[in-house]
Amino acid sequence: MVEMSDDSTTADEADIETAVSTGATPEPPESADDAGDDEESENREFAERIRRYLDYAVLAGLLLLALIAALQFYLNASQTITTWVNPEYRAPFQAAFNLVLLLGAALGVSVQLRRLASN
Repeated sequence: MVEMSDDSTTADEADIETAVSTGATPEPPESADDAGDDEESENREFAERIRRYLDYAVLAGLLLLALIAALQFYLNASQTITTWVNPEYRAPFQAAFNLVLLLGAALGVSVQLRRLASN
């Protein structure tokens, strides 16, 4: 009976020697480094999304500010034309002023459309 236990011990030792001699080591299904990399990648993506949303929020705020400033400029320029220009020349001055603004807006729209079309 003692010999039986020696056989089982010998078989276990042979398995250990085979594993050591071939250099084969069992790998865990998912290493701790891979899990950390996945979390880090998700954190980076989340941070990039938050940064993008903040950039859009700042852009929206600046666009609103620019719209208010443009409206104020238009109204003040119209008032200045009314104050400084003789009544008989007010209509042509207003038309010229509005035409300049319209051409500037059309130029800006065309530039933006070209940018969007090229992407």
